[in-house]
Amino acid sequence: MKTAESMKLDSQLCFPLYAAARKVVNLYTPYLKPLGITYTQYIMFLVLWEEDSVKVSDLCRRLRLDTGTVTPMLKNTEKQGLIKRTRSEEDERVVVVTLTEEGKALYNKAKDIPEKVGSCVRLSKEDAVQLYKILYSLLDS
Repeated sequence: MKTAESMKLDSQLCFPLYAAARKVVNLYTPYLKPLGITYTQYIMFLVLWEEDSVKVSDLCRRLRLDTGTVTPMLKNTEKQGLIKRTRSEEDERVVVVTLTEEGKALYNKAKDIPEKVGSCVRLSKEDAVQLYKILYSLLDS
């Protein structure tokens, strides 16, 4: 079968993005597993450590995930005792996520992870900055 150039795997921008994302996310596993959290929980904690007490809608927006993905993760993380979900006093339709003391304490156990993972990625600082800018440009378009 004759395959059009545009239909070849090596012609797809999506494939190296997908494969690189999987590779980088997998680098986090040995550091997150002892903490009992997943990569998705980790990025949620990054938001909460930055700003405790976040609306679920804002969390979804920051993580670029839908509520169907975030809600089960929040339920599991709450069962672990790391976060608490409460209804807003101003609007009971709004759910707010806050860290428990255990969730706050997790910060000290996780604070070295970015450096450890960064040391596994073979990119110069300049290339990393360039890639960061390109990826956010793609996300924001």
